[in-house]
Amino acid sequence: MSKSIIEMKKQSELLKKYATKLVSDESFTINDLREKEFSGDKLSLREKQALVNFDRYRINELNAQEDDMAFHRRYRELQVIANLGEYEEFLKEKYFI
Repeated sequence: MSKSIIEMKKQSELLKKYATKLVSDESFTINDLREKEFSGDKLSLREKQALVNFDRYRINELNAQEDDMAFHRRYRELQVIANLGEYEEFLKEKYFI
């Protein structure tokens, strides 16, 4: 299988994971937290930590890309994660780098 087909499958799996796990009314995404912060509301320590962890993860992921096409593809995937994934995901140990 070519590298681009493998990458497309990975992207598809990632998008399915986050698209099928839409957040409930009681939980927030990374982008919900950013909006909350920009509107002047105070974030809890957990919410702040999730933002820090996500930003660090995003930068590391984007810096790891080897070409422009891969960079832009990963950038779009990270946008989906920030829009649809629950922020609690970024409180897991694997995101504390």
